[in-house]
Amino acid sequence: MFRLPFLIAIALAIAFGGGIWSTRMALDATIGFGAIKLGPWEAFPEAQTVDADPYAKSHRANAGRLLYASAEGLVFTAAVDDGNAPLTSACHYRISGRTPAARLWTLYATSAGGPAASAQSDLPTALNSRTVLRNADGSFDIAVGASAEAGNWLAVPGTSPFRLVLTLLDTPTAGSSGLIDLAMPGIKKIGCGNA
Repeated sequence: MFRLPFLIAIALAIAFGGGIWSTRMALDATIGFGAIKLGPWEAFPEAQTVDADPYAKSHRANAGRLLYASAEGLVFTAAVDDGNAPLTSACHYRISGRTPAARLWTLYATSAGGPAASAQSDLPTALNSRTVLRNADGSFDIAVGASAEAGNWLAVPGTSPFRLVLTLLDTPTAGSSGLIDLAMPGIKKIGCGNA
């Protein structure tokens, strides 16, 4: 007597549970289509426009983030270094070069799937174009790692792996069709552990 309703309840639980799980996985897997890769850096310029694909719109709604319009800015993320190895908090990295033209840029490290790292208040968890120390030619070198270094240093979250987020604000790059020809700063692995 209860066998048929029980089987129907199990089938519905599996169907709804599997559907919700697969939807969550699809939203966490990508921001959308139309990614632009410049070395290890990746951006989704279409994600914040009305022409965004359904995955990008769902990802934006799920994350609860307000994205920049194409004329306001562009967000680049990097989860790997120049050698295509994942960024881990056990290693030390050097970001060097220049950013594309922007009125202001910010750089911070975050855990691989989460919000910005909440490191101790006395550690530099973010840098920007106004506070970074520059070389004579206008380029910069930023040390990234868990242990402090002289000059520009960005503390990484204690969890491994992590990713870097570089936001260009008020930049002509965001609306440019020549985005592929831009030069982004390199991310070079210096060593891991005590090396």
